[in-house]
Amino acid sequence: MKNALKILFIGFILLFSLSSVLAQEGTQTQTGDGIKTQTGDATGAKTVKLDNPLGNGTTVPVLIGRVITGFLGIVGSLALVMVIYGGFTWMLAAGNSEKVKKGRDIIVWAAIGLVVIFTSYALVKFVIEAIE
Repeated sequence: MKNALKILFIGFILLFSLSSVLAQEGTQTQTGDGIKTQTGDATGAKTVKLDNPLGNGTTVPVLIGRVITGFLGIVGSLALVMVIYGGFTWMLAAGNSEKVKKGRDIIVWAAIGLVVIFTSYALVKFVIEAIE
């Protein structure tokens, strides 16, 4: 076992040392034809052009709106899971009135949560459209 760990450790060291030897100087940019490497101009100064990874025309309010919309989608999914959990709790109660009440309460509160989530989504969508 110790020999296997030593071989694995030496393998990682060799792999990382070879990757540093194969590295290029300069910046790489991806174009339609492939990856283009810039090494600098006649003065030796290096220039780097960074493209917006979010696409053209993306502003801070739009980005915040996308984050909020994504968050509301995740919260909505959690509310759906809670409705399903409440249904299972209710179905598996086997006549126990406490478990039936617990399942019903879970479903009611999850439904209230879904109403709040849909209202929040509508409000966020309205505000983001008003900003754009």
